[in-house]
Amino acid sequence: MIDPLSIFLLLLSASTPILFAALGELVAERAGILNLGVEGMMIAGALAGFAAAYATGNPFLGFLVAALAGAAISLLYTVLTQLFLANQVASGLALTLFGLGLAAMFGKPFEGVKAPPMPIGPLGINWIVWLGLAMVPAIWWFMNRTRRGLILRAVGENHDAAHALGYDVRATRAAAIAFGGAMAGVGGAFISIATVLQWTEGMTAGAGWIALAIVVFSNWTAFGVLAGAWLFGGVTVLQLRLQAAGVNVPVQLLSMAPYLATIIVLVMISARQKYSRKAGGAAPGSLGNNFHALR
Repeated sequence: MIDPLSIFLLLLSASTPILFAALGELVAERAGILNLGVEGMMIAGALAGFAAAYATGNPFLGFLVAALAGAAISLLYTVLTQLFLANQVASGLALTLFGLGLAAMFGKPFEGVKAPPMPIGPLGINWIVWLGLAMVPAIWWFMNRTRRGLILRAVGENHDAAHALGYDVRATRAAAIAFGGAMAGVGGAFISIATVLQWTEGMTAGAGWIALAIVVFSNWTAFGVLAGAWLFGGVTVLQLRLQAAGVNVPVQLLSMAPYLATIIVLVMISARQKYSRKAGGAAPGSLGNNFHALR
């Protein structure tokens, strides 16, 4: 008999890595930054967090190190886009390739070793899951009810107008990029420390790209990100349940289910934006555009 509570708890755990990464990218995009390097920051956090947890025996310290690693690698993106005004899309893709290569090179010594056990929180799931859920209303409150959050949104909507009002556009965007990197790092560490329980090269397996799609799916809202993460988490749980039940479906087809769902959602969003300009108008006005202070 299927236990709805156990299914829901599985969904929470399956959606947590994507939820962290998507919330971080949401804040970055609200500041006008289109960072396609989420996958690279996640894999860097997965390795750094696992290495720290394994070395110290403390998984929570591992998550802290993962956040720092994600923020640190995002500094490269900040320098490229905010100092040298490089193209944001190209810089993000380069960051993903850099993160994947860096993790593959330094991850070899940790292959085959186990992560320390995670302490169990309420309802038998670990505390990082609950932290991810708590971050949803916290980010909503920050962006809608605080001065700093409103400044961040103003920078993302029209960076020239925000600059004219005296706001530091580049500092605001640099902080948003660092926060997005830290959140992506924690999401990656959740995969290595709390899900797979070991380090495996390429273990994020496209989760960063799904997180990017979820931000668009959510219409750039925190609670929309939660709904999107649960949607893709539910697809993952369904995939695992069908495999465990021995359903006569090729495993490759089940494995591609989350990514197929991503494509379907993006096609639906594209169609909605084509036929309903009002519904598609939630994207920040300066998203993906670099700020030139002297123009």
